[in-house]
Amino acid sequence: MKNLKMKSARAAKDLSQEELAKICEVSRQTISAIEKGDYNPTINLCIAICKALDKTLDELFWVE
Repeated sequence: MKNLKMKSARAAKDLSQEELAKICEVSRQTISAIEKGDYNPTINLCIAICKALDKTLDELFWVE
């Protein structure tokens, strides 16, 4: 399942995939794969993404 909430939050902060990847210390491909739903990130990576985007885990990763 695509993570459109994460992609939207990243765009709202005016960050590219590359910039978010550097903040979270992962590759751009990892960020892309998460957004496309091709990769299930670790909880530590989820937390790093949330901190970088000023969002909670529920806001970005909870599936309704």
